[in-house]
Amino acid sequence: MAEIHEVDPGGLEAGFSSAKRQILLTLKRRGSVSLSDMAGELRISKMATLKHLNVLETKGLVERSFKAGGRGRPRAFFNLSKNSATLFPEAYTHMTLCALNFIEEKLGREAVVRLLKQRAQEVLDANRNRIPEGGLSDRVGELVKIRDEGGYMAELGHARKNVVEMLEHNCPIMAVAETYPEACGVEREMFQSLIRADVETSHRVVAGDPVCRFLIRSRGNSRA
Repeated sequence: MAEIHEVDPGGLEAGFSSAKRQILLTLKRRGSVSLSDMAGELRISKMATLKHLNVLETKGLVERSFKAGGRGRPRAFFNLSKNSATLFPEAYTHMTLCALNFIEEKLGREAVVRLLKQRAQEVLDANRNRIPEGGLSDRVGELVKIRDEGGYMAELGHARKNVVEMLEHNCPIMAVAETYPEACGVEREMFQSLIRADVETSHRVVAGDPVCRFLIRSRGNSRA
């Protein structure tokens, strides 16, 4: 029998209830799991389990399938989607940090920042055509979709006159940002270029806050 390795919750800590974290970890360990078996794992009703699964499915983290099982309706099974990969620690995170540290030792910290900016430019170029020409809310809405696809668990927050709030509940680059906080500034500058607006960061996961919170204003409406 293959040795079973426990998954470090890592990126699961932000934005998930204990039940949803347990669902994600169970699917990570076991692959496809039926609704009945998952309810047994959680020790709650199938209806309550399905509510949690529906939320994760809406976020694009879980997928369902149906398999025939004798008489009656096909049984529902659930498994992780490809989008869930960013929630779990991966070996390449350590390798990325090693590479950045090597670059810093050989070429200086500014070289690391230039690399981060180059990567941000690639993201900007790849998504520039997705941003609509409409109002601020429309542009921020598309940015939320782009970030959510990247594993940041992004969502629109409150919107008021001249200001739109974007929230990110997960930070896939947490390890990098902890060592190189410049990464957060580079991402903020990329947001500004992508959606042609002013972006202020009021909360950051890497600083210990439960969420990254961005206040986005139309150009000319930013605070001094």
